[in-house]
Amino acid sequence: MEVIEDRGGPAQPLLSIKGLVKHFPLKGGLLGRTQAVVRAVDGVEFDVLKGETLGIVGESGCGKSTTARLLMRLMDPNAGTMVFDGEAVGENEQASGLSLRDYRRQVQMVFQDSYASLNPRLPIEDSIAFAPKVHGLSNDEAVTRARELLAAVGLAPANFARRYPHELSGGQRQRINIARALALRPKLVILDEPVSALDKSVEAQVLNLLVDLKAEFGLTYVFISHDLNVVQYISDRVLVMYLGEVVEMGPVGSIYEKPGHPYTRALLDSRPSMDPARRRTKPPLTGDPPNPVNPPSGCRFRTRCPYAEGVCAERKPVMSELGGGHVVACHMAEPASGHSLAGRLYEAPAKVLEVPA
Repeated sequence: MEVIEDRGGPAQPLLSIKGLVKHFPLKGGLLGRTQAVVRAVDGVEFDVLKGETLGIVGESGCGKSTTARLLMRLMDPNAGTMVFDGEAVGENEQASGLSLRDYRRQVQMVFQDSYASLNPRLPIEDSIAFAPKVHGLSNDEAVTRARELLAAVGLAPANFARRYPHELSGGQRQRINIARALALRPKLVILDEPVSALDKSVEAQVLNLLVDLKAEFGLTYVFISHDLNVVQYISDRVLVMYLGEVVEMGPVGSIYEKPGHPYTRALLDSRPSMDPARRRTKPPLTGDPPNPVNPPSGCRFRTRCPYAEGVCAERKPVMSELGGGHVVACHMAEPASGHSLAGRLYEAPAKVLEVPA
């Protein structure tokens, strides 16, 4: 199996996403016609730089996992373009550009449920060797690679190669899934909540393993998680999603030290603190996210935002640059948006939205 070289150099993004949309139809009525659509992902745009770890965070239902499946092309988008290492990803095997077969050789995914991701009837060694054999390696070469990867993820091949998934712990199974994802020598690995089902001691081991493997194999990660501390530890840049849209993106230090969007601030303030002086008596964010079938007009966060004004309902905010690659979609960051705090994002007084009982 040939090794695919870097075509565009380090300055070119490894993956560039423009206008990505995924709507799920809701059917009903006598004839089963589409009555409405769930706007799971609605115009998402971002780049994944070579060699970085891009963390994606947000509440449940914000579109993180749907975005991951679209990046992996486990489902087709309704709209949008994907450019991988300078080459457009084709819609199918016959389309021009990078075929899905070649794209999936270079992009692999690790799922949250480590047990459901593995075939219970296959020994571990065979699960890892399966994809290389499909892509042209001989049985001996595929088995050799599987054993090398088992050793790379800290599992002795002599002890684990012929075991079945039910004979392993959750942490061991997730190591197997990581090894299987690396079996095709990918450039990009998408990790969808890879440690959320593990206890904290095992979680730390798997996170350190991912950091080591990234350096050893020259990988790029898209790391999706609801755990803000995990994302801070492993990420180089962070992308914040809310109700199917990107609301903020930037370097991890800038996002965590000086968040721009009120939603990002609320997420970070919701983290438990061991310092009694920093404990809150009121929640930083109240209410549930709006229905993605009928999202609010303008800024989708306005129904839960303590700084919402008329302009927030009238017009969708554009991405504004805060410096150093830190961008935010908020009217307070736009100097001429019409908001009373326009251009004075960080001067906004601390508020908690009072929701009537």
